Amino acid sequence: MEVIPIENEKLLPACPVELTLSLIGNKWKFLIVRDLLIETKRFSVLKRSIGSISQKVLTDNLRQLEVSGIVKRQVYAEVPPRVEYSLTPLGKSLDSVLDAMMTWGNHYKSQYRQ
Repeated sequence: MEVIPIENEKLLPACPVELTLSLIGNKWKFLIVRDLLIETKRFSVLKRSIGSISQKVLTDNLRQLEVSGIVKRQVYAEVPPRVEYSLTPLGKSLDSVLDAMMTWGNHYKSQYRQ
């Protein structure tokens, strides 16, 4: 596997598919992106919309997506504090990826329904 060094000395996979999977390659990240494509959400609303995800797993995945530049975390100086999550323009560009996955999933269900 060839890797490409970037400015901050982090190494990214040379293969674009491997890179994409390294950034959003688990089911929770896909579901987070899916729900944030619809609208900006607060943590508790996002947790409810995803379902069986634990608070820790959601927090960890949101942090990873934020570090990757896919999710934006906005903290409002209110009492009590309000935090909202939304997709960055880079995150919104994943819309076509999720559309392709939905199309393929629907095709699979129609061909191999049990």
